[in-house]
Amino acid sequence: MIYPDYLKYKNWYILMFGRADSFAQRNKMEQVLRIIVSKPEIHVKWLNTLSFMENAGARKISACEHKTHVDIIQLKHAAEEHRHAYYLKKQIQKLLPHTCENYESHSLLAANATRYYLHKLDINVCRLLKEKLSLSGEELKYAAYLFVTYAIEVRADALYPQYQKILTLNQQKVMVKSIIVEEEGHLEEMITQLKDFHPHWKKYASEVMILEELLFKEWITAIGKEVLDESNS
Repeated sequence: MIYPDYLKYKNWYILMFGRADSFAQRNKMEQVLRIIVSKPEIHVKWLNTLSFMENAGARKISACEHKTHVDIIQLKHAAEEHRHAYYLKKQIQKLLPHTCENYESHSLLAANATRYYLHKLDINVCRLLKEKLSLSGEELKYAAYLFVTYAIEVRADALYPQYQKILTLNQQKVMVKSIIVEEEGHLEEMITQLKDFHPHWKKYASEVMILEELLFKEWITAIGKEVLDESNS
C-alpha cells in the first residue's frame, strides 16, 4: 500500500519526532556523502542519480501543465530542472569520462528507490489533496505540482549545500553551487504560488513534508547500504 496511514496521528507528534530525528539524519547523510566523494566510481553514480532525479522532476512538471494555461514560472522551473540534469551529467566528465552515459540501473545508486521516489511522492500527495481539499482533474494536477515541487525544493535546499560542503572539504573539481542558488529561487517562487493557491497552504504543506520525509529516509537508507557494499567490495 503506497499511501500510509500515519496521517491519522496528530501533526504535532509527527513533526516533533521529525525534528528530534533530523540531527541523526544529517549525520547519516554526511557519512554517506563522505564515502561517495572519496570513491570516484561511486561518485559518478551519485551524480548520475541526482541527474536522473532532476530530469524526472522536469518531466513531472511538464506532465502537470494545463493544455493552455501555463505560466512562465512553470516553464522556467521545467527548463531549469532539465538544465540541472544536464549540468550534473557534465560534472561526471571531471571524474571518470565516458561513464554513466545513460540512466540504466547499473549506472544509478539504489536504482529502484531512485526511480520510484518522485512517483510515490506524487501519488501520495494526490491522494492527500483529493482527501483534504476534494480536488480532481486539472485542479488536482496543478495542486499536486505546487506541493510536490515545494517538497522537492525544500529537500534540495538541504541536500545540495551539504553535498557542496563535502566537495569543498575534499577539494573536488565537481561543484553544485549554481544549482544551490537556483533551487533557493525555486523555493521562494513555490511559496509565493502556494500563498496564492490556498490561505492555509502551510497546514497542507506540513503534511506533504511528512510524506516526503519518510520516502527520503527510505531512499537515503538504500543509497547508504549500496554505497557501503560497493566501497567494501
